Amino acid sequence: MFGKLRSALSRAVSSLARSVREAAALREIKLSDIEDVMEEIKLELIEAEVAYDVAEEIVERLAGRLVGSKIPRSVKLEDHIRSVLAEVIYEVLGEGGLDIPEEARARCSPGGRPYVVVFLGVNGVGKTTSIAKIAYRAKRLGVTPVLAAADTFRAGAQEQLAYHAERLGVPIITGRYGSDPASVAYDAIEYAKARNHCLVLVDTAGRMHTDYDLMGELRKIVRVSKPDLRVLVVDALTGNDAVEQARMFNEGVGVDGVIITKADADVKGGAALSVAATIRKPILYLGVGQGYEDLEVFDAREFVKKIVWGNSSQEGKR
Repeated sequence: MFGKLRSALSRAVSSLARSVREAAALREIKLSDIEDVMEEIKLELIEAEVAYDVAEEIVERLAGRLVGSKIPRSVKLEDHIRSVLAEVIYEVLGEGGLDIPEEARARCSPGGRPYVVVFLGVNGVGKTTSIAKIAYRAKRLGVTPVLAAADTFRAGAQEQLAYHAERLGVPIITGRYGSDPASVAYDAIEYAKARNHCLVLVDTAGRMHTDYDLMGELRKIVRVSKPDLRVLVVDALTGNDAVEQARMFNEGVGVDGVIITKADADVKGGAALSVAATIRKPILYLGVGQGYEDLEVFDAREFVKKIVWGNSSQEGKR
């Protein structure tokens, strides 16, 4: 997972170490010592599907930290560069987010409003499956979720969600195809309130992210349901298209957090970093398989450690 990004960063560390070794021993590091290497690093990151703007930000921040610095003699040069690189990527990536079922359980109160999450994303990214995984996670915590099948556009969408609801043993609210999807979300929230269920998970239509009518429909769902979270689901394997989807949904509807699906099959790794850095919203989960249990809460520090330190002897000390 994320092997190409990890390899690119490892080569970056080696190239920088060669470039600054002599300079660091004689004087402070100057931009001229690392300028050529920084351009190489940017290209390496882009090849690992890191978005151009994000790759540029990483190398600029990295250069800013290194230029004018002196490497402590007590620290191995490569380890010092890795430490600086890790902090730079962590800053660009941002903190991870919350765990939805845990948050719903913490906020739950008899007769209170349920914790409402609206899921966004184009067709085929794994949105419905991600909702089912969160519902499974919620049930294991003792929280009964209500599923809202608010995709009243795509044929089979409600049946797909109903299949998961039946397997998981959780309630689902549906509507007629062609009916107002906002009304389905509203009915699900009222159903949950009447039965003291603490969590409502709203599935939505996923036509192309450039579809003006879809964005208007989603904004209406958000106005009616007043969600606690708007979660965007993107497929790691779509690379820079995932970044464009994130930008469009964030501008059109608003995004509070992100789920990256098919992370287990993503050998490049740039999409996860790029999506979070582009819209400045936290990654909440990584989808790492097809099973209901194959959903990992995203840990930003752990992610950075894996892609920067890899199998380095110092990894366990960080």
